[in-house]
Amino acid sequence: MRFSTLSKLVVAFFLFASFSGPGDGWKEKVDPVLLGKSGESQIEFMVMLHQQADLSAAKNLKTKAEKGQFVFEQLQKTARQTQPELWTILEGEGADYHSFYIVNAILVRGSGDLIPVLAQHDKVAWITDNPIYRQATYFKEAPDLTRGPTSVEWGLSMINADDVWALGYTGQGVVVGGQDTGYDWTHPALQPKYRGYNDGDVDHNYNWHDAIHEINPLHGDIDPSDPNNNPCGLDVTIPCDDSSHGTHTMGTMVGLDGDNMVGVAPDAEWIGARNMERGYGTPATYIECFEWFLAPTDIAGENPDPTKAPHVIANSWSCPELEGCNPGNFPVMQTAVDNLKASGVVVVVSAGNSGSGCSSVSTPSAIFENSFTIGATAQNDTIAGFSSRGPVTVDGSGRLKPNVSAPGVGVRSTIPGGGYASFSGTSMAGPHVAGVVALIISANPELAGDVEAIETILEETAIPKTTDQECGGVAGSEVPNNTYGYGRIDALAAVMKALELSGVVQPEDPSKYIEFYPNPFNNELHLAFSFYFGEADVEILDASGRLVYQTQWVVNGLRDEVLNLPQLASGVYFYRIRIGEELITGKVVRQ
Repeated sequence: MRFSTLSKLVVAFFLFASFSGPGDGWKEKVDPVLLGKSGESQIEFMVMLHQQADLSAAKNLKTKAEKGQFVFEQLQKTARQTQPELWTILEGEGADYHSFYIVNAILVRGSGDLIPVLAQHDKVAWITDNPIYRQATYFKEAPDLTRGPTSVEWGLSMINADDVWALGYTGQGVVVGGQDTGYDWTHPALQPKYRGYNDGDVDHNYNWHDAIHEINPLHGDIDPSDPNNNPCGLDVTIPCDDSSHGTHTMGTMVGLDGDNMVGVAPDAEWIGARNMERGYGTPATYIECFEWFLAPTDIAGENPDPTKAPHVIANSWSCPELEGCNPGNFPVMQTAVDNLKASGVVVVVSAGNSGSGCSSVSTPSAIFENSFTIGATAQNDTIAGFSSRGPVTVDGSGRLKPNVSAPGVGVRSTIPGGGYASFSGTSMAGPHVAGVVALIISANPELAGDVEAIETILEETAIPKTTDQECGGVAGSEVPNNTYGYGRIDALAAVMKALELSGVVQPEDPSKYIEFYPNPFNNELHLAFSFYFGEADVEILDASGRLVYQTQWVVNGLRDEVLNLPQLASGVYFYRIRIGEELITGKVVRQ
């Protein structure tokens, strides 16, 4: 893993703190926000330990399964070896606590008088507040009652996802994850692809996790302890969305229901976790979900299994400073992101909607080196005005962000209750990228777990986008820049790059040698070959990637065949022809 400037600062701080002397030296290890709470009877805070697991060997492992198992074992081993002394102290004081291992840290709920006691322990590196986090803002569009379902949503066409489906890659064999406001798993566009659903049989173990254990006081409910304030309740054992945000983001990743083609990777499976209570969460709920994705558990939270981890997760939430996020608690979240990536999971994060000014990418998890951060573009293929820009200055790193951009304005997707709606925000852009990750892996399964390779493909194949905006001394005319990153993603180019790495060859200009005519066609479609020799596998797929026609011929230089296709309904279809190592694709239209 790359070692960021923030990591170096954190390590330096930890080393300094470990040599703090008696007296008031413990205060150097405590978030200043907490110092004012030391006398309170009931507060919540995170205790981060000095010793963190060494995961450097993970990069030398080849498969995602090997990486996941190694990282899981190392993290658990470190936590078990270093935390028990602190557990004893907490139990002796009657404090409630929760042990984490994705970060070697302990969430504590108890008296503020515990802070100096814990801070003076030589195993403790830093104690931070557990402030309130909130989902990335997004914008609901006014419904267009004249608009019905379309074959392919504009964002999917813009990134050429439909051309990837024509190649036969629709996310099959890939698992995507999301942590958000929850998910309406019964939505017709989502239920068939939920990993816990199999032809009517349902099993939520290892496929759903709820990190919401209490009502968030920021809502100002009359009775803040009443679980009925939340439409889903607390600690729910089946997927539920207490807002509409999570369901919308999952639809953009995998959604498909008849003509409602809203998902980038409609044949990927999905799993999910709820990390926000009606839009509000805490560092603990986010870390709990990151940990669950590293090694999903059964519904009781037991028996973690890293082999059931997803390939990619989408994160459409952020932490504004006004809600308590500050450099003092950045390292906890950063470590979780770093360790999840080390396990072979791509961590996709929305950049935020803080507007067009420079350095507006300023909140976790978008600011981190190992987060793959996404800006939002509009239908005219330019950056959205609300999309946050880099560089990251809140941690002093000057890091370029976002990494890439994707459609995020007027994105139509699923909402609870079986409906559809259009939202805008980088929350809508991030899921497009998570879906493309699924397409890449379905095209070249050997890339699963190779996060650096996948991220490099996305950056190198993005459509370069420039601007007259200069941020952080980087001219907008340069690529990458702090407005678009490397540019707007191109799913087809990314998949072709992935295929190239797997050895599949695409001819430079197959149109010179293969022709479908007439196009558009009625019942009969001609296919003419020239200068091709060998066995040709011919397939026709509908707009959702389903195979509707298949045949095989031997081609000896020239051949003209007629395909009788009266059974096909009017619409757009894709062809896929394999001859030896070559793969030729394109579109035809049935009138």
